[in-house]
Amino acid sequence: MTDAAGSSSTSPFAVHAIAPTTNDNVTVTVPAEGAYLALLRMVTAGLAARLDFNVDEIEDFKIAVDEACAMLLAQAVPGSDVRVSFTIERKDTLAIEVSVATMDGQEPSRDTFSWTVLTALAGDVDSRADIEKVVTVTLRKSRSGNG
Repeated sequence: MTDAAGSSSTSPFAVHAIAPTTNDNVTVTVPAEGAYLALLRMVTAGLAARLDFNVDEIEDFKIAVDEACAMLLAQAVPGSDVRVSFTIERKDTLAIEVSVATMDGQEPSRDTFSWTVLTALAGDVDSRADIEKVVTVTLRKSRSGNG
């Protein structure tokens, strides 16, 4: 049997995964409400699994995204949206940017327990605020053993 890509298989149920490519980008925008965090965790898990992160690393990423969102939701403009952008930087590295319009445009404090949790879970964590008071938290992690 031959599939749509022209590969032959002995099973009529063969599945051929498409490997992620560098700089693939997925962006999800949801209302800035806690009820949508489960959706963001699910997308995070799916993309991390696609990059072959192990189960523990996937859980770490899910918790980190949840924590970053919680930090930003606390200062979000009512009725605004959270924008989460996932970028595959190399075949083993996932970068996640969580952004929201805030009331005061203040970056999260780096000397809090929440920031310590983010750093422990995601490794490379940063934040920035722009002149329109949009605050972004960036998480970046490579698969174990790949720097």
